[in-house]
Amino acid sequence: MELGSILQFLENKTILLTGVTGFLAKIFVEKILRVQPNVKKLYLLLRAADATSASYRFHSEVIGKDLFRVAKETLGANFDAIISKKIIVVCGDVFYGDLGIKDSSLREEMMNELDIVLNFAATTNFYERYDIAFGTNTIGPKNVICFAKTCLKVKLFVQISTAYVCGESSGLIPEKPYRLGETLNGVSGLDIDYEKKLIDTKLDELRAQGVTETEIKHAMKDMGTERAKRYGWPNTYVFTKAMGEMLIGNIKGNLALVIIRPSMITSTFKDPFPGWIEGARTIDALTVSYGKGKLTFFVVDLESIVDVIPGDMVVNAIIAAMVAHANQPCDEVIYHVGSSLQNPMRYSNFRDYLIQYFTNKPWMDKKGKPIKVNKPTIFNSISNFNRFIKIRYWPLLKVIYGD
Repeated sequence: MELGSILQFLENKTILLTGVTGFLAKIFVEKILRVQPNVKKLYLLLRAADATSASYRFHSEVIGKDLFRVAKETLGANFDAIISKKIIVVCGDVFYGDLGIKDSSLREEMMNELDIVLNFAATTNFYERYDIAFGTNTIGPKNVICFAKTCLKVKLFVQISTAYVCGESSGLIPEKPYRLGETLNGVSGLDIDYEKKLIDTKLDELRAQGVTETEIKHAMKDMGTERAKRYGWPNTYVFTKAMGEMLIGNIKGNLALVIIRPSMITSTFKDPFPGWIEGARTIDALTVSYGKGKLTFFVVDLESIVDVIPGDMVVNAIIAAMVAHANQPCDEVIYHVGSSLQNPMRYSNFRDYLIQYFTNKPWMDKKGKPIKVNKPTIFNSISNFNRFIKIRYWPLLKVIYGD
């Protein structure tokens, strides 16, 4: 797909994004503003107490990030004018109908102007409270697509999901939708309405017992894990994302739907510059821990593949999918965005990259001194790891705690 056709498509478009303070959504916003400042409008939904708070969050948590440095340099004095003219910060929440937008005139304006709606909103904690994950990852997409269907001009709805809705399946994973009630292990009885009732009942019971908020939090986390594993998913995050896919596929009607399923998202590869990241997720947490000298071993099969994909590549895939499917009503298309098939990275590569990088560019400690890293010890099985722990640490633990 030619860059010129993509830029032409984006020109004069009005787009709604949810979850805009998230890592991936920020990269998307930056990309649009930098490569196509002639986009008509970007409506950005943020959770906040009021419009003033939403605007503050946008400037501090989005546009104030170093990610936008290149856009500011490229656009120069026009950058602030473009932000002021093109960006409309919307106070709302995907948890609620009409996205929780209380300003009726703004809501009507959006319904009349929007061309494309993208749902980035999600909680990505693998073991989040079931009520919170269900509200954001399952009910959230339903509320966003219901809002999109009320808009007069919307040509496309894009749902950002995860490749790991496949659970722990191996081999070639087909790009096919999940239907209502479908499970990974074949166990029947998955009913999303019933899951909502279970959540409400559990919360009512816990509150009636007068337990603390901490106890409620732990109980709801355990509930999410239990419900996920009951139907074959390994954790609450991927289970609730899968149910979100089921709902939007069921209610989309004639609206074109694209579901993007990225694998583990890492820092930017080159756009707007290499290496931008925010927070430490999944494999990034391992990278940081190793660089700081805190992680000296891995339990891993070095020949196995770690499926990672840079954030800017995911955004490029999203934009290309938008162009390809915006004028294709009734479509429901799924794209896996990963690296394991065509450009796989093995854990042996990951280990070597860590050693090379932090040897050449060591992490500095609080005193400004470089932290020296060594080649990590590799355990290819849990039994070998347990044996190592027993030999190295068990005698010390016996001394400290006794027999």
